[in-house]
Amino acid sequence: MKPVLLVALLPLALAACAPSDGDTAASAEPAAEAVTQAPAEDAAQVGAMSFDDVIAGDWRTPEFVERDRYRNPAETLSFFGLEPSDTVIEITPGGGWYAEILAPYVRENGQYVAAVVDPEALPEDRRDYPTRSLATLEALFAAHPEQFDRAQVVRYDPAAPGFGEPGSADMVVTFRNVHNWLGSGQAEGMFQGFYEVLKPGGVLGVVDHRAVDGSAEYDKSGYVGQDRMIALAEGAGFQLDASSEINSNPADTRDHPNGVWTLPPTNNHDEADAGRYAEIGESDRMTLRFVKPAG
Repeated sequence: MKPVLLVALLPLALAACAPSDGDTAASAEPAAEAVTQAPAEDAAQVGAMSFDDVIAGDWRTPEFVERDRYRNPAETLSFFGLEPSDTVIEITPGGGWYAEILAPYVRENGQYVAAVVDPEALPEDRRDYPTRSLATLEALFAAHPEQFDRAQVVRYDPAAPGFGEPGSADMVVTFRNVHNWLGSGQAEGMFQGFYEVLKPGGVLGVVDHRAVDGSAEYDKSGYVGQDRMIALAEGAGFQLDASSEINSNPADTRDHPNGVWTLPPTNNHDEADAGRYAEIGESDRMTLRFVKPAG
C-alpha cells in the first residue's frame, strides 16, 4: 500500500470507528528538564521547529489548544523520544489533533504519515465516519500548506492492516484508539502491523483510557487495562521500554454511566451533571513506550 502525498495545490482531491477518543517494568515521570532540553537540541537541525514553537503554532485549531492541559503533547512526544528527523506514522488521527503538531515538527527533516481507515475496505453502512475523518484531515492539510504540504496519507484495511514498507518507520504513535480495536476484534492485527512497519529499534507510543483493573477484559466502557495493553504489544513482539504518568488523572473514577464518553470532550451526560464532569476533566490515561527489538 503506497502513501499518497498531499500537497497544497490539490484542492480537487478533497472529498468532503467509534467515538474518539498497573505497574510496569520501567517508569518515567514527566521531568521538566527532559522536556525543555530536548527541543533545544532538535532545533539545531536544519529548519527544524522546537516543540514550543509547534505547540504555539497559529495554525492549530483553538478548540484543540484548549485541551493541551489534558493531553500534554510536548511532554508526551518527548517521552516517546520523537526526533525531527524521524519518519513517524500516526494511526487513525481522527480530526487531526496530533497531526497539527506532528506534521510540522518533522516537516523539514523527517516524514509524517497519517494512517487512516480506507472507507472502501468497509461495508457501505460503515463508511460514514472514516469518510468524514479523511475529508477533515485532507481539508486541514490543504488549508495550511506551509505546515502540511509534505504530509502523507496511507489508507489501510482494518481486516489486514498495512501501514507502509516493512521496516520503514522510526516511530508509530496512536492516541485513544486501542479500545476501539479491542471492541471490533482487530487489536492483535493492528499491533502486528505496527511491528512490521517499524525499523528494528523503532518505537511504538500508545496513549489510551486506563481501566481500574489492569488485566480486565474490554467491557466497551472505553477504558483498557494497562496489563492488557502491554500483553497486546508483547504478543506482537514488542518490549515495554517505559511507562509514564504524564496523562494520568486521579480525579477520574472510571465508573461513569456512559463510560469514558461521559467525560469531556464528548460530554455524554445529563446537563445537570455538567459541572461535575467538567471538574473531573478528561479521562485517566496510560502512556506507554514500546520498542521493536534491534536484534
